[in-house]
Amino acid sequence: MELIRGAHNLEQRHRPCVATIGTFDGIHRGHQAVIEALHAAGRRLQRPATVILFEPQPREFFTPDRAPGRITRLRDKLRILESLGVERTLCLRFDRRLAREPAEDFMRRLLIDALDVRFLMVGDDFRFGHRRRGDFSMLRSAAQAFGFELERMPTVHDGDSRVSSTRVREALEAGDLATAERLLGHRLRITGRVAHGEALGRELGWPTANIRFGPHPPPMRGIFNVRVHGLGEPRPGVASLGTRPTVNGVETLLETYLLDFSGDLYGRPIEVEFLTRQRGEERFDDLDALKEQIAADVAAARTWFVDHGYLTANSAG
Repeated sequence: MELIRGAHNLEQRHRPCVATIGTFDGIHRGHQAVIEALHAAGRRLQRPATVILFEPQPREFFTPDRAPGRITRLRDKLRILESLGVERTLCLRFDRRLAREPAEDFMRRLLIDALDVRFLMVGDDFRFGHRRRGDFSMLRSAAQAFGFELERMPTVHDGDSRVSSTRVREALEAGDLATAERLLGHRLRITGRVAHGEALGRELGWPTANIRFGPHPPPMRGIFNVRVHGLGEPRPGVASLGTRPTVNGVETLLETYLLDFSGDLYGRPIEVEFLTRQRGEERFDDLDALKEQIAADVAAARTWFVDHGYLTANSAG
């Protein structure tokens, strides 16, 4: 998959195309239906499928303190989109200039002139341009004027409710990974390079591989049984995702202890696959109590991995 960072990097070979535009947080089953429809249009019109998304996401730009946690980081979105066969992803930087651009200008500059869109799919509630003046009705008029096809994103239901990023976040916040997996159509995975931390885990006897998130961490907290990919065979582990309240932490970290592993992982890319949540995030009275709880979490993880066939009883020690 080709990643195009910014409209200024679009070239003549990128047009014409079939496209969809949105935030695509989670790449859930609804998003996957969009990609399938986009591929169908691309085959029919013999044009490449292009996904247009924003970084940061618009709500993160306008209301950073109230923006919801991210289900998927940009690198994870790109990984999933590539696995779905998307040929190109155009990542637009959402900044003050883009936020102030009139909807008509955005539509003409990007969709018509830069991409020569022949088929466009957006959601019913998609808004764009300064003060969110652009909507489906405006796009429909443009489609008639410039001769491209326009369709609404298909609705995918789970039970009586629509599959949405909001529902996925609610499931993750509640620690309901089974429901999140059903809505996503895949298990949640978080990728990143192992970063240096404060070595607290090592001091407590449980060294961890740490991934940082920056200002937009995932929407869940707690202790999870995980598998770590990128180190040869997938390795079982137990992960803490949160702010470490016992040591008055502020930054959200994903700290993963790998069972029966030793080695230097700093700087290495890994992918953490979330299997189930053991418990929520807690604050302990002191480090001794924390250390005792970590030992219990690791023991519980070993039992879970044996019970679910990831480890044998002999290897569980």
